Amino acid sequence: MTKWGVRAASLRRRLLFALACALLLPPAQVLAGAREKIAELAPSGLVLVMDEKGDELVARNADKPFIPASVAKIVTAWLALDALGADYRFQTRFYLDANRVLYIRGGGDPFLISEELALLAPALVAAIGKQPLSGIVLDASYYPVDLRIPGIEATDEAYDALNSALAVNFNTIHAVRRGKTVRSAEEQTPITPLAISQFLARSDQGRGRISLTRDPTLGLLYAGELIAAFVERAGASVKGKISTGAVPAGLEPVYVHRQSRPLSQILAAMLLGSNNYIANQVFLEIGGHRLGGPVSLEKSLRVANDVLAKHGLAGSIHLEEGSGISRGNRFTARGLAQVLHLFTPHSALLRSGDGAHFKTGTFSGVRTLAGYADTARHGRVRFVIALGGNDGALRFRLLDTIRSGL
Repeated sequence: MTKWGVRAASLRRRLLFALACALLLPPAQVLAGAREKIAELAPSGLVLVMDEKGDELVARNADKPFIPASVAKIVTAWLALDALGADYRFQTRFYLDANRVLYIRGGGDPFLISEELALLAPALVAAIGKQPLSGIVLDASYYPVDLRIPGIEATDEAYDALNSALAVNFNTIHAVRRGKTVRSAEEQTPITPLAISQFLARSDQGRGRISLTRDPTLGLLYAGELIAAFVERAGASVKGKISTGAVPAGLEPVYVHRQSRPLSQILAAMLLGSNNYIANQVFLEIGGHRLGGPVSLEKSLRVANDVLAKHGLAGSIHLEEGSGISRGNRFTARGLAQVLHLFTPHSALLRSGDGAHFKTGTFSGVRTLAGYADTARHGRVRFVIALGGNDGALRFRLLDTIRSGL
């Protein structure tokens, strides 16, 4: 057994011993002991634990607004399932004119990744034929050009990738640089001229991932280059240039690609990877689907606030965007616990481990954790933890106390 295995086994033995001792104590004494331990671990922290009947087992600062960071993605997932449905599929439309110019109209698909393009390209080529294309025109008009998400900054970090109606691989480039040579860091992703030029200009030596935040047109043109590469792999060719523009009025689509993953799978990936780009693509679609395109943050917030108000959450869940990247988002623990109650049928979408399903949130000076945990005396409970400071491990020590002490 490895040293990590020995440590894990030791931890399990300690938890089982603590659990056995707790079972010998009266319930009220056990609960009081757990509350004292939580207060000792996080005297200024925010902790709320509720059982399946809605009774509060632990409540510390439960009405104090806190910055949720990425636990906001739980709310976005719940809102999306309410507005769109678990089986919803994003669509990308393709048009071909008489001169064999291919027009691509993006529909905000957050999972238009290389593996999806490998599925898309053969179906597209079957629809348009293998004769050379005289050009590709990219139409991203479903998203306004002035769209800005609060909290997204102009950095090369993947979590700051710009949202777009038409983007590939989460609007990022993953590559390896050796001197003046750039190659793809992913076997499934061809390298393209734009990817090479951007990586040379913006990345140091070695492997890395950069976001396309400097100019929205860059992400759009990269999507065009990568789609063209997959079209050529599928047996067609592109002879003309790749540009941006609008689909001509009256032109009907020759192929509509429906994302192979239903919304439920996209949300599971979003929650597991805590992907800000996916979260806000999904959040923007809530408004676009309900109120029509083009999308806008205002439309999605209008839909979100209507749903929150319907469930009595207007005063306890304040959203500025859908990923949690904005420090302007504010929740109360009781509000988030109510969302967790409504999200219970979908709890399996969250990360799981050691008898819990949970989502973390991390900002400088903010550490959050929320989800569901199985306890010995109170069954499955909902919990919300929000702490100041940068001690991420403390969240999980509190969760261990909840699981073993309740």
